[in-house]
Amino acid sequence: MKNYKMWINNKPVDAVSGKTYGVINPATEEEIARVPLGDERDVDIAVAAAKEAFPTWAGKTQAERSDIMNLIADTIRKHAEELIELEMLDHGSPRSSADFMIIQAARQFEWAANESRTMVSDLMTLTAGNKALLQREPVGVNALITPWNVPLLMVATKLCASLAVGNTCVVKPATIDSLTTIKLAEILSKLNDIPHGVVNVVTGPGGTVGEALASHPDVGLVAFTGSCETGKRIMELASRTVKRMQMELGGKNPVIVFEDADIDTAVEKLVYAQFHNSGQVCVSPGRYYIHEKVHDEFVTKFVKKISSFTVGDPNDEKTRMGPIASAEHRNKVESYISKGIEEGAKLIMGGKRPTEPPLNKGYYVMPAVFTGVKQNMIVAREEIFGPVACIMEPFSSEEEVVNLANDNSFGLFVYVWTKDIARAIRVADKLCAGTVSINKDSGFSPYIPRGGFKESGIGKEGSKYGLEDFTQLKVIKIDITG
Repeated sequence: MKNYKMWINNKPVDAVSGKTYGVINPATEEEIARVPLGDERDVDIAVAAAKEAFPTWAGKTQAERSDIMNLIADTIRKHAEELIELEMLDHGSPRSSADFMIIQAARQFEWAANESRTMVSDLMTLTAGNKALLQREPVGVNALITPWNVPLLMVATKLCASLAVGNTCVVKPATIDSLTTIKLAEILSKLNDIPHGVVNVVTGPGGTVGEALASHPDVGLVAFTGSCETGKRIMELASRTVKRMQMELGGKNPVIVFEDADIDTAVEKLVYAQFHNSGQVCVSPGRYYIHEKVHDEFVTKFVKKISSFTVGDPNDEKTRMGPIASAEHRNKVESYISKGIEEGAKLIMGGKRPTEPPLNKGYYVMPAVFTGVKQNMIVAREEIFGPVACIMEPFSSEEEVVNLANDNSFGLFVYVWTKDIARAIRVADKLCAGTVSINKDSGFSPYIPRGGFKESGIGKEGSKYGLEDFTQLKVIKIDITG
């Protein structure tokens, strides 16, 4: 078993306390590594290192930083196999999924290299002889608090945007699967182009490390992806020093299937969207609204397609869905399944732990499907974040389904399936969500902004809009008359 280190000021270090905690392989329930248990003292050291490095990193030209972003992308690709193995070990990702995530992580840095080059200052004429320069600048030290559901890709998404525009940072990865983040820090430490202290990693629980970062007076921005509850706590702490914030929080994403939809294509795409990464994706479908004329057909084909979605060992190339990421989260998903049954929803397939070897070890839950879910049920209103599809009672009209879809505190993502493009656009205009996907799955591109409305978050990830979130706008007024 390997003992990992945190990375502060380009050096591998233990926690000040000397304490560690175990990392569990969710596919076998075996402890595979020990990681430092950081606390407020480690945060202070890491923030100080990032603060000291900031003037040097911010002082580089944009072309220099962009070249380094491309170098990081190339370096990730060179270490891809090692990163894939770690993603499989501590998160339980199937190989095909882990491979995709590592490639996307490299592409994130390439995107940041290209997008950051286009961020230019604007010169405005105010009156004759008076001008104003609008200039985007880095914020300073960024706290990047990342989730456990897509470990390396989520770190890469925040890290590339933060670094590309001149910030330095302290990364706090999730406690249950931080190995790829630690490995990335080790890889970056060998690149001479990145000054010491630009990238720091402190491992440990959110209640200590995360809260210390959110409240630290020398942190200028907090970027967080995770639950609404944790996001609200971070906002509370960050507000004490009025930090800038970028937050991608929860979702209970509606799927709307109209009577003229291509049911076969919808089923094909939605089964993958629902059960990919064991349903542990923020944009996974949360509740299905199927028109009464095609409801039964959709359910029949949906269940049949799920039956071919292989659940198994992440090392098996045939596996499409691996385990839940932790015992704690498996228990949470199972509690939602129990609650759905208690509330009167009909569990028509799955939802149980496998009992036959080799899947009787590991945090597995078989893909579950509820039908007859009512709008006021807990499973219809709260984010389950697992392999559970909630098919609502059938709808009959466009107005009805729009009202039902909007009837939730979240507003992250909506899937709409119809061949009537006029209706699709009309419905999309009425839906309260950051993204509406028409006749397609969620997809992923760093060039498209991602982020929600209402309690689903603040700001955007990806695109020029997400990059701007990591900057602050300065206005310089100039009198050129003499």
